[in-house]
Order: sequence, then structure tokens, then C-alpha cells
Amino acid sequence: MKALEGKTILVMHKDDQRVELCGIPVSRVSFEDVLSEMDDCIRKRSKRRYISITNTESMYHAVKIPEHRDFIHNATFSLCDGIGIVIAGRFLGYKVPRLNGPVLVLKCCEYGLIRGWRHFFYGAKEGIAALMAEKLKEKFPGLIVAGTCSHPHRPLTEEEDKEVVDLINKSRPDILWVGLGLLRQERWIAEHIDKISVPWMSGVGGAFDCHSEAVMWTPKWIQRIGMEWLFRFCLQPRTRFKRLMWSYIFMFRAIWKGLVQKF
Repeated sequence: MKALEGKTILVMHKDDQRVELCGIPVSRVSFEDVLSEMDDCIRKRSKRRYISITNTESMYHAVKIPEHRDFIHNATFSLCDGIGIVIAGRFLGYKVPRLNGPVLVLKCCEYGLIRGWRHFFYGAKEGIAALMAEKLKEKFPGLIVAGTCSHPHRPLTEEEDKEVVDLINKSRPDILWVGLGLLRQERWIAEHIDKISVPWMSGVGGAFDCHSEAVMWTPKWIQRIGMEWLFRFCLQPRTRFKRLMWSYIFMFRAIWKGLVQKF
């Protein structure tokens, strides 16, 4: 992953009261705060801003990978995506709101309708980005999709990468949604932050599966009780097992740290 250290990437939102869990920041803001800041930057055509969708798995990797830690630290917002961070935060004495990636996409589509926000969907398997865009346009009539583009399961050549960058820049999106999966999408954003002229980027890999309906989205009642992890594990046990273990390692490390501080 290309390090972002030393670059002037952002000015944090004035209401972004960040806290750190084992050295990894998470924002304590509302969706309204995020949308308001996004709107302001889009109207001003500010560049090089991005949102990190941060869960306990992401934090686990951030502890071990300096570049990924830099990515989260330099994000305009580091949004809590998962009950694990909420639980870990409580043991460390923080109340952290949950603002996950798939819901952020829906909020931006709805909020940006009358504002004419232009969305570009990049990544996922062949056809998934386009299908996601179609499903969202059905849900939000009038939604402006500036473009879609899938990403092959291999590194792009220099020429292919330039074609993708040119395609996105020519479409003039306001928000670039990247769906390459954890670590890959953050690495891609870090490597392209200076190449793509867009106010906002965010890696929301899971949202591509949910909103394209390629994978069943967790029912709302399960989301409310914080059991998405179990629902996803039941749907994809082979791919989720290791990721779940990483999440638990980080969460219990943070819980232990909180208990030591208290006693």
C-alpha cells in the first residue's frame, strides 16, 4: 500500500470528535455531519478527501500494517462499521456510533438526489457494479450514475490503470465508490488519491454485494441487535472464518486494555 504520510490530504470536520482504540482512530459523528461536510466539499469541488469504513478487522490490520494505519488516520472520517468497535469502545470508556458502508451509500444517494450528486461505482466482479447502479436507480429515481467499471482479479497494467483513471475523470463524479474488498480498496484509493479528480472516495466493498443483491443483505432486525457478523458467517463460512478471527483478536485486545486501565 502506498503510504499517505507527509501528504496534505484533508481538513477534518470541525465536529469530528475522534477517539482511538489501540491507536486506531474512529470518528464520533452522525450521518448528518458526514453528509453536510460532503455537500460542502462537493459544492466547492474540493479534492483528495476520502472516508474510511473502519471495522475491527480493519483495525487489526492497521495495527500490523503502517500504510493501512496511515490510511485510516488521514481519512476525513473514519466511520465505525460493526458492533465490535462499539463494544471495544465501551470498555475503553467511549460511546461510538455505528455508521456502516452500505447505509452510507443509501444515505448519500437519497441526500444527493436534489443536489445532483454524481456517483461512480468501481470494482467488484464483472457486472456487479453496473447491477448495483441499476438497483440503486430503481430505489432512487433520478439518481445520477456518472459511470461504472469492474476490476479484474489481477493487477492492472499501467495502460489499463490509466484507462480506468481517464474514464473516471472524464465522467466527473462527485463520489467514487470503490468495491475491491478490505485492504485492496484502501490501497487502491491511496495509490490514486493524486490521480483522480473527485471530491470524495470511499471503499465500501460489502455495499456492492448488498445493493446489487449478489449477496443477501442482513435483515434490519439482525442489524439492530448487532449480529450481522453471525448472519454473514452463516452465508459465507469459508470466507468469513479467518476475517472473524482477526476481528475478535482486535476486539478482545481492546477490551483487555480497557479492563487494565480501569483496574
